[in-house]
Amino acid sequence: MSNILQTIFIDYYEHILYELHPRQTEVENISKMIHCGDPSYGGAFFVCPDCGEMKFTPFRCKSRFCPTCGNMYNLRRSFSMSCKLISCVHRYCVFTIPEELRIYFLKDRSLLSCLFHSVRDVVLRMFSKMNKTENFTPGLIYVLHTFGKDLKWNPHIHAFIAEGCAGNFTVWKPVKHFDYTFLRNAFRKVLLERLTNKIGKSFRKAKNEMYTKHADGFYVRAKSNLCTPDITIKYISHYLGRPTIATSRIDKYDGEFVTFHYTRHEDNKTITECIPALDFIKRLIVHIPEKHFKMLRYYGIYAKHHRQERKLHKCISTEKKRYLRTLLNWRHSILLSFGYDPLKCPKCGTSMLVLEVYHKKQKTS
Repeated sequence: MSNILQTIFIDYYEHILYELHPRQTEVENISKMIHCGDPSYGGAFFVCPDCGEMKFTPFRCKSRFCPTCGNMYNLRRSFSMSCKLISCVHRYCVFTIPEELRIYFLKDRSLLSCLFHSVRDVVLRMFSKMNKTENFTPGLIYVLHTFGKDLKWNPHIHAFIAEGCAGNFTVWKPVKHFDYTFLRNAFRKVLLERLTNKIGKSFRKAKNEMYTKHADGFYVRAKSNLCTPDITIKYISHYLGRPTIATSRIDKYDGEFVTFHYTRHEDNKTITECIPALDFIKRLIVHIPEKHFKMLRYYGIYAKHHRQERKLHKCISTEKKRYLRTLLNWRHSILLSFGYDPLKCPKCGTSMLVLEVYHKKQKTS
């Protein structure tokens, strides 16, 4: 049974191809999503060893664009990140850019790496300038989002920054004060310089306007409450793999129009929009990243081995890590994500066994 998002894309698939002229990566992800759970694309037969009951489970698409498979992706990647975390408080910050700059990143998606590199450089600089001899290095996890709650194009970086750093000689130095004036101004300067180098002379006018309109630098928002390791993992899980829109936010689809809702940041007010289905699709697919583009990146002591790394206390011990990894197989992932055991016999409750696996035959030229 297809979900509401699959229904919308199936109904408008031809319109998408011939009216929206999607990128290749968009076509691939849309195709995967609309065929997710389709038995004709293959699956596995399971049999109960006690009562003989049989069950067929179709393959899933494993696309992050798919709301169902996005949950599974989220679960595995959040576990991977939590294994890297140092047991300390993390600061959660959001680095945003002015609306006038967003179009440049839409026209040339390779510029999105400039966002990552700019945020990385200014945060590492803020820590290293504390003591040049020590060259203090924090742990940084960055997640790129290209959408706001209204689904419109709005690239920004969610940053999880350790409130502490390792130096060349000091194992760990707690850091409670973040210089946000420096971050705002340095982020503006570094990003505009990178964009000028990438785009060329045609960007210089826009660059000058940014300094005039945003004299106090670009906006850097910080979460006021402290992110202890467990809260950090919760935020990571929430912001990493979630699809552009959850199916629970789609209120109605009548074949022509899609009604959805979101909570506005500014005043926490719930906003409802009703737009043509093709416009809704257009808002969604623009956020599908290019193939192999990394939306999540590690920097500082989370990126590579640091001389002090072995002396730092991690959130998850090696023994606990081994145990938790066993819970990430297909069966346990389904149980954790959706609350049911896919291999439990519906008749007698015994664990079912694989009988046969079917794959869709590929066309040969």
